Amino acid sequence: MNCPCGSGLVYAICCQPCHLKIKPAPTAEALMRSRYAAFVVADADYLYETTHVSKRKGNSKDAYLESAKNTKWLKLEIVSAGFDEVEFKAYYLNNRFHTEVLHEKSNFKLEDGKWYYVDGEFYS
Repeated sequence: MNCPCGSGLVYAICCQPCHLKIKPAPTAEALMRSRYAAFVVADADYLYETTHVSKRKGNSKDAYLESAKNTKWLKLEIVSAGFDEVEFKAYYLNNRFHTEVLHEKSNFKLEDGKWYYVDGEFYS
């Protein structure tokens, strides 16, 4: 299966190794892509574990799982990527089956060789 992150690679060699903890995401963009793919495949453990510890309160595994299962993600578009921030658009179907866009500039932190999602600024 093609990776949901839109890289054009097969899931088994793209984001799945991150999800299975075989290898960490090497860049902030790779973490962003792997987190998007985790939402698509409903991998709440990965989403929780790649959220910076300072931001985990209020972001339980159950909340991630519910969000992932209740959203039909369509595609990810990377607008720009820097060392520790990524601007992206994630397209999804709302409950009326209309396409909507989540446009965010996410901030990431590298600690002990692993990238973590910290927070993001949402655009309308």
